[in-house]
Amino acid sequence: MPDAIFAHPRLAAVYDAFDGHRDDLDLYLGLADELAASMVLDVGCGTGSLAVRLAAGGRTVVAVDPAKASLEAARLKDGAAEVRWIHGDATALPALSADLAVMTGNVAQVFLTDESWEQSLLGIGAALRPGGHLVFETRRPEYRAWQEWAAGTGPVTLDVPGVGAVEQRRAVTQVNLPFVSFRYTYRFADGAIVTSDSTLRFRDREEVESSLAACGYRVLEVRDAPDRPGREFVFIAEHLAFRAVNHSPQDTDNSACAERQRCG
Repeated sequence: MPDAIFAHPRLAAVYDAFDGHRDDLDLYLGLADELAASMVLDVGCGTGSLAVRLAAGGRTVVAVDPAKASLEAARLKDGAAEVRWIHGDATALPALSADLAVMTGNVAQVFLTDESWEQSLLGIGAALRPGGHLVFETRRPEYRAWQEWAAGTGPVTLDVPGVGAVEQRRAVTQVNLPFVSFRYTYRFADGAIVTSDSTLRFRDREEVESSLAACGYRVLEVRDAPDRPGREFVFIAEHLAFRAVNHSPQDTDNSACAERQRCG
């Protein structure tokens, strides 16, 4: 199941307010132009911030997410009618022949098992045309972002339009590399408290590149995230061919759930 931060209706409704101005999305809009992508698949689209901007540029956009509450928030955005929204995950996508698939906001880190990660890569590949591209970011383990998260535990309070004052607190609950767990706690003006627990997997560059190759991709380039220099890898890969990989059943609790909120 998706984390509460995406799936709980009250948290999905305030997600964009706490996520702030999405400077990170400019990179993906630029790459869509650079790769001349006319059809884009947004995997783990969340509340649809990138999808609606891609569609506003005249592209055909398909956006998928397993969190129904996030999709409901996305459908309220201006331009949402131009996007095809799919409630589901990357393992059950239709054959789209998309030019480009993207995973923003470190979605790649929510796949905790090798099986769930590889099954999602295969599902995305099946939705791409031969020669289509996959672009995503993932935090560099050596940067040790969780240390910043642990240090920055002070509350953040925002006055969210239509909701009122909402307080957010973050706490790192466990570091057992390559896994890092943390909890968000939200306090609403009516006194309600809602928590959301998340776990991310930190893969190094070699591990990511190996998994891409095993699933039929060729890494073309690994860039730095321009708004977060030295903190994240941005992988640009070309899909060569669908390649079957035998696995045990995937960890459905973590499939295609989107950890879009940048903690640092």
